[in-house]
Amino acid sequence: MTDNNLLFDVLTPLNCTIHVSVAYWEIITQIKHPIMKGQEKLVQETLSQPDEIRRSRSDPDVYLFYKLQREKRWLCAIIRKLNGDGFGDYNLSH
Repeated sequence: MTDNNLLFDVLTPLNCTIHVSVAYWEIITQIKHPIMKGQEKLVQETLSQPDEIRRSRSDPDVYLFYKLQREKRWLCAIIRKLNGDGFGDYNLSH
């Protein structure tokens, strides 16, 4: 991924860097999770300083990063580790 296509990089507590491209963020905010539009900083904070990290039960390379937003309202950033780096998917959950 070239730097001009990169929206942000985040180093996680798992010592992997998550790369999010402009194109992938558009897919997230326009198709998968429109509620995440404009929430780039919140996603970066969730990935860099999560309240909790869980490993997926169905895929050992997938991790779920949780950050409490307010009572009973969590942001969940889902990442897949690839060779020490990764990409993510994001949503707000209740």
